[in-house]
Amino acid sequence: MDNSVQISLASLIQEGEMLFQKAGIEAPRREVMLLIAAALKKSRTELFLMDKTELIDPVLIRSYFYRRSQHEPFAYIVREKGFWSLNLEVSEATLIPRADSETLIEVLLKLFPKRQTRYNFLDLGTGTGCLLLAALSEYTKSFGIGVDYKEQAVRLARKNAEKCKLADRSIFYTGYWGNALKGEFDIILSNPPYIREHELLNLMPEVKNYEPMSALDGGRDGLDAYRLICYQAADLLTEQGVLILELGIEQEEHVTEIGRDIGLYVVQKQQDLNGYTRALVFSNIKL
Repeated sequence: MDNSVQISLASLIQEGEMLFQKAGIEAPRREVMLLIAAALKKSRTELFLMDKTELIDPVLIRSYFYRRSQHEPFAYIVREKGFWSLNLEVSEATLIPRADSETLIEVLLKLFPKRQTRYNFLDLGTGTGCLLLAALSEYTKSFGIGVDYKEQAVRLARKNAEKCKLADRSIFYTGYWGNALKGEFDIILSNPPYIREHELLNLMPEVKNYEPMSALDGGRDGLDAYRLICYQAADLLTEQGVLILELGIEQEEHVTEIGRDIGLYVVQKQQDLNGYTRALVFSNIKL
């Protein structure tokens, strides 16, 4: 295939569709159009309105097609992902932000409707910084700390804070969960690894072959990180502070028990669009 020759947009669309159908990519035409739009730096509407006979350089687009045909996640190819109201940069060092994680922000807004109040946030396992930055975008007088054990993730989160104009109200640093942290926080957020060890190989190829295992592997029962986070949170929360955790499917009962054994109370929960309890809220007291 000669990449030095320009070809029509229509031909590229057809080429990509055929490749993705063969590779078993869901919604192949939609994926093709999104990748072409990203490569050409156009919106989907702008791409739709383009003359399909227009000749374009296929090199970058074909490289995107090939990577997606290998089941590389779309977000890693285009290097960005929308989360809440933000557009964040992503990298292979972090988990790709997912819509399910937005349930943590939804329940946060229900519990703390006064958005001009100043709160101290802590985000454990911050990754891209998506949870902390989304929270700070809503609570405009608040401040937050994001912690991740990967230096690459911390650098990315700082970059996203700059991009979202939230760097003046956030700090990101390398650490292992809440180890060595001092002080009290009004709100602790976390989306810890919660996939059971034996289930990792059953994940879709976009996940198991590309996203960091450290952000997915929750140990034998998927609960390792919850045990540590709940234990640490009991000492890091203010008297009426809350810990908001993302859960995997069918983990509500187990995580509730972990918190209860440490002396934490469940004060709220939030379901995702599929009806699963996705966010669980703990406090040191019954609110």
